Amino acid sequence: MAHARSPAGAADGLPADAVVLGKVTGAWGVRGWIRVAPFNDPHDSILRGQQRWWLRGRDGCRELEIEQARVHGDALVAKAAGLDDREQAQSLKGCEVMVSRAVFPEANAGEVYWIDLVDCVVRNPAGETLGIVAAVDEFGAHPVLRVEAAGADDAPGASRLIPFVPQVILEIDLPGRTLLVDWELDY
Repeated sequence: MAHARSPAGAADGLPADAVVLGKVTGAWGVRGWIRVAPFNDPHDSILRGQQRWWLRGRDGCRELEIEQARVHGDALVAKAAGLDDREQAQSLKGCEVMVSRAVFPEANAGEVYWIDLVDCVVRNPAGETLGIVAAVDEFGAHPVLRVEAAGADDAPGASRLIPFVPQVILEIDLPGRTLLVDWELDY
């Protein structure tokens, strides 16, 4: 499962299905390598197997052709074509690192990518709509769905936090874009 979020919008050649998977934390070495903090375990990061990354920072987006990427401690280090010195690499510090959702490997049986849950409608067994998944957040013990209000009875901007645990998540229907949860409107 990859912790990720979608970009606000596609621009500057950024794929419409781009997913943020990490952040550049600075240069690594003196030959233009960058150090990336992935949002999941670096050994499991989708970034490791991708030859095309997009970086988004305050100056816009930039596409990189990745020549090498490997795990280094709790991070990834990568060499991109055209980045040849430490200053160039350091200038990318703070950029979000994205890849196209289309290049993700198929999820294992019983697993989902968190990004695929975003925009799913959340209902309970009583048929009540609790809202729409806006994000999946990690707070330590387990992931939590941030569900934005969708009903007329909900205050504008209201949201619910629903634990993403087997006792609560009863069914995930990705083709139907719905989740069935053991959760009440007044929780």
